[in-house]
Amino acid sequence: MSAPKRATVYFDPAIHRALRLKAAATDQSISEMVNKAVQLALAEDTEDLAAFEERADEKKWDFEAVVRELRRRGKI
Repeated sequence: MSAPKRATVYFDPAIHRALRLKAAATDQSISEMVNKAVQLALAEDTEDLAAFEERADEKKWDFEAVVRELRRRGKI
């Protein structure tokens, strides 16, 4: 594993206070908490991209055509 990289992040004062309190209560550093939060956010993006890729070959539906068909059937 390579050495951690340093970044300057500016937090709203209320968020920073909440981070400090949460870090103290959970015996973690703010850096650890922020790293975990960013990892989770990136993992969600990765899952979303994988889902888009899996569905890339699916038939495309024209939104207006779907709405017209639903109206024709009395669904909307």
